[in-house]
Amino acid sequence: MDLLTENRPETCIDLGLDCGTCVQRCASTTAVVCQDLQPYGAHKVFLQLYPSPACHPMAEAFVRAYQEAVTPSMPVMRTARASAAAAA
Repeated sequence: MDLLTENRPETCIDLGLDCGTCVQRCASTTAVVCQDLQPYGAHKVFLQLYPSPACHPMAEAFVRAYQEAVTPSMPVMRTARASAAAAA
């Protein structure tokens, strides 16, 4: 039993994963492989990866996790003046 052939909630649970962790990991991996999907495309990929209707409520979480994975995070920059004011 593995996630490549049996994407159903009970499969994830048997492997020690909750739905959120399963979808998050899969979305992150999908983002590495395919970085230019629009939300609609990410949703279609989700439905192909998770054909079980029991998984479908997690589609929005997959799309969100995918978008977070492909969006570069902006480092928090603080100026010296802002740092000094915060320390005071």
